[in-house]
Amino acid sequence: MLWFLLRRLAAGVLLLFAISFVSFVLLSVPHLDVARQLVGQAATQDVVDAKNAALGLDQPVLARYADWLGDAVTGDLGRSWFTSENVVTAIGNRLPVTLSLMLGVTLVTAVLAFTLGVWAGVRRGAVDRFVQVLGVLGYALPGFLVTLVIVLVFAVQLRWFPAIGYIPLTTSVPGWSSTVVLPILSLSVASVAGVSQQVRGSVIDVLRQDYVRTLRARGLPPRRVLFRHVLRNASAPALTVLGMQFVGLLGGAVLVEQIFGLPGIGSMTVTYTTRGDTPIIMGLVMTTVVCVVVINLAVDVLIGWLNPKARTS
Repeated sequence: MLWFLLRRLAAGVLLLFAISFVSFVLLSVPHLDVARQLVGQAATQDVVDAKNAALGLDQPVLARYADWLGDAVTGDLGRSWFTSENVVTAIGNRLPVTLSLMLGVTLVTAVLAFTLGVWAGVRRGAVDRFVQVLGVLGYALPGFLVTLVIVLVFAVQLRWFPAIGYIPLTTSVPGWSSTVVLPILSLSVASVAGVSQQVRGSVIDVLRQDYVRTLRARGLPPRRVLFRHVLRNASAPALTVLGMQFVGLLGGAVLVEQIFGLPGIGSMTVTYTTRGDTPIIMGLVMTTVVCVVVINLAVDVLIGWLNPKARTS
């Protein structure tokens, strides 16, 4: 198991370095005159050149990347070119908001998707068709439309939750929960639809296996067969999809945070990308990749625990 974890961790570190290099090179392609934006349109070219030199933009890309990487491995991601705010501090202040959404959506998806998927896979018939229809509708409906309906119903009409704004968890637990319920609900619809279909298919496939028929023929209680044997073997594909859904939430959070006025890294990405603030953008890229590596590692560990054969693959 230890060697399995070390291999996965090494792959994650290599992925981190590869994406950091590609991202830095792409951001170095001239597209926005950052120095001109900082010193103003009325500044002379000499002033612009001096600002480029101060930012290190007059150096070769590889030299700049080496300098950035040397600082990054020590935890120093630099400062924003536009606000002079420390990158680690800026992202650290906003990351808990996005993580609250992602963890909340993952929990809701895991509970509802596994419940619906197992229910449909075991009962079949009308129940199966009902769950499949729900899955198709949930996956096909545009995210912005789902979010709009949720806001209109629960915030505008019923007034159960606020439509916009965010209250930190450290300030008020009830206030925090009231501000994240609607964003989590809007992000969960498509996730539940996708994962529940995967769980359903996996459960049906496992139920058709010979060893399940043997267990039933030996007189084992149906619940024991389902939860100890069927669900254990059917969970691996569903966990993989769940991990992919978690990663995909990083993109969906951009829209949801903009709509609900949440100060997370999704809305932060939009703001600083349009400015061309490379230190902040690189910090966001690294944060995203670290989240992806951690989630994939957690999924691999769970799958390896459920299915020991996966550790050698």
